[in-house]
Amino acid sequence: MNLFHRWYCRSSFWKKALNEKILPWTLNEVYLGDNLLEVGPGPGLTTDVLRQRVAHLTAIEIDPELADKLKQRMHGTNVTVVSGDATKMPFEDKSFSGAVSFTMLHHVLSASLQDRLLAEVYRVLKPGSTFAGVDSVWSPRFQLIHLFDTMVLVDPNTFGTRLERAGFTNASVELGKNRFRFRAQRPRERAVESQSH
Repeated sequence: MNLFHRWYCRSSFWKKALNEKILPWTLNEVYLGDNLLEVGPGPGLTTDVLRQRVAHLTAIEIDPELADKLKQRMHGTNVTVVSGDATKMPFEDKSFSGAVSFTMLHHVLSASLQDRLLAEVYRVLKPGSTFAGVDSVWSPRFQLIHLFDTMVLVDPNTFGTRLERAGFTNASVELGKNRFRFRAQRPRERAVESQSH
């Protein structure tokens, strides 16, 4: 992220928007479970809120400096911060009861890497769990904030299909002002019926 972006993502303006608008809208009626994964927490303003809602939260952040600062800040809490790449996560299959990402997908370097991230989230979610999040749509202001920064916009019109290609079901994408929210589920596993010979 560029310097302005780093400042803005720590600012009281962004914190207010997250707490009053973005998080309530994104997580409305979403069951997170007791072992949540947050993908791309950045400086961790979302982490501060999420950790109050679950028994344990794991946050994976690709920027080593941001990860280290968040790890220090969350020391002794119910949060584990991992410095790592969400397109190849160091977690076991079916580890988490839910997963979330907030305005971070457009920071992933390409659409194909975004798809790999979706596949990884699917892999580490328990069957029946939900992946929910929010991302931004283009605006002149959004473009300006991302000068000299990564900005690979996600098309909300095709994102549901991309989630389904990764294996998710019940994918829904809803447009709001300057952003869209999404949610999708890893399907529950069907009991294997014993066959008599």
